Amino acid sequence: MEKIPMTRAGHTALEAELKTLKSEERPAVIQAIAEARELGDLKENAEYHSAREKQGFIEGRIKELEGILSLAEVIDPTKLSGAVKFGATVTLVDEDTDEEKTWQIVGEHEANIEQGLLNVKSPIARALIGKDVGDSVEVHTPGGDKAYEILSISYL
Repeated sequence: MEKIPMTRAGHTALEAELKTLKSEERPAVIQAIAEARELGDLKENAEYHSAREKQGFIEGRIKELEGILSLAEVIDPTKLSGAVKFGATVTLVDEDTDEEKTWQIVGEHEANIEQGLLNVKSPIARALIGKDVGDSVEVHTPGGDKAYEILSISYL
């Protein structure tokens, strides 16, 4: 299987979610199922069916996280430099609106555009990879073509 790149912070967050699911969520839903069983007829027991559904979700998420973490390749951006690569924090200016944006290029499982974490597989990240400060980048997005200039690159 192909390795999944991620930052140390992303890896730590997924490990924390997995730990919470296993140590808190799973036991709580098992307890809820046991309590619902005590109420009698399971065919018409909404609490039981709800708890079983939640248990299925939790078990599925645990398997998903275990799979992701088993294939994770943690990349330390502080050991990198130069042109844009995975882990880089890039400040861009939109050449049309002069709006500045700063994004860190991260793995797909830790991406969160509202927090400035850009999926390495996104059109913008793919266009930025290999470019340097001062370069102009044309990005083909579903919303139309955009042009950005790279103002700075850092590896925090």
